[in-house]
Amino acid sequence: MNLKIQDIIKKYTMVLALIVVLIFFYITTQGKILFPMNINSLISQNAYVFVLAAGMLLCILTGGNIDLAVGSVICFVGGIGAVMMDKNINVWVAVIVMLVGGVLVGVWQGFWIAYVKVPPFIATLAGMYAFRGLANVVMQGYAVGVRNETFLNVFGGGANCYIPDFFNGGSFNITCMAAGALVVLIYVGLTLKKRITAKAKGYGVDPLYSVLIRLVVISAAVLWIFYKLAQHKGIPTGLIWIALVLLAYGYVTNKTTAGRNLYAVGGNEKATRLSGIDSRKVYFFAYINMGLMAGLAGILTIARASNAQPTFGQGYEMDAIAACFIGGASAYGGEGKITGVIIGALLMGVINQGMSIMGISPNYQSVVKGIVVLVAIIFDVLSNKKK
Repeated sequence: MNLKIQDIIKKYTMVLALIVVLIFFYITTQGKILFPMNINSLISQNAYVFVLAAGMLLCILTGGNIDLAVGSVICFVGGIGAVMMDKNINVWVAVIVMLVGGVLVGVWQGFWIAYVKVPPFIATLAGMYAFRGLANVVMQGYAVGVRNETFLNVFGGGANCYIPDFFNGGSFNITCMAAGALVVLIYVGLTLKKRITAKAKGYGVDPLYSVLIRLVVISAAVLWIFYKLAQHKGIPTGLIWIALVLLAYGYVTNKTTAGRNLYAVGGNEKATRLSGIDSRKVYFFAYINMGLMAGLAGILTIARASNAQPTFGQGYEMDAIAACFIGGASAYGGEGKITGVIIGALLMGVINQGMSIMGISPNYQSVVKGIVVLVAIIFDVLSNKKK
């Protein structure tokens, strides 16, 4: 029994940590952190963390590698898009240019890392300085406003950047609540179907009581979040983009050959090469994806702020890296899941939101986040030593 409890604690360490941190801030903020408006803000303000962390996970899987340039790339592509829209260029042309710009940055950095063998830390450090400088050139050192209502509403920055309530529930968004119930039904159905299929094929499966407990807990959490959102305008469009990215990357890492190759390279690159997999293409793929996510994060960032500024994106790379490591990604590569990224990003968001409500200085906020990341890395290192 003790062994099972230890296994549960080890498996769900970060989930338990998230609950403890949430309870702590609930007490210290006198419940303000769980106000519907604050939960909505937590999701919208941290959309970039979820998006960047999904891309960063792929880089980390290849061997603990990271991309230090993403914050600068966000500023660069965001500046390009804002300038284009300021000159009345079609909004969708600007969006495509921002995404393509992010991909081209990924191609540039991926080439040096994968084919020239420049260490990722050095290549992306150079990119961090270069693209920050280019962002200042694009914006000429000044903030550029974004006034296109379509862009703001679609990407989470306008007054109407919420899914409308088709049932006209007044102050309570019934559409939001119905969407939450649908998400739960889909999740329960897929989980049970996966277990039944695995059992029919003779694979090992978790005990039924364990699966049911997990289903009940996760379903209750999802319904509670949607209930809170329904009390304040409903589903923000930023949440839609987060969901699309996480679902896509969850599929890539779990169901595709490209995803399995990422884990293989991170687990043992030499053995992977001997098995016939071109590790250079794996690195290239990871950094192109990171560039794409930086482009999308740039779009979400300028939409949220309704402008682009030369200082945007500073420290964003650290938030993404922290979310991955806190969520269980190994600093040595080869280990990590999108579900862990979700937990890590939520934990970072709760810490940011809680300390902001408490009025704690940004300097001390950085100290706390640094300590949290260090603890997560220490836990990973000690776990690998035991293995």
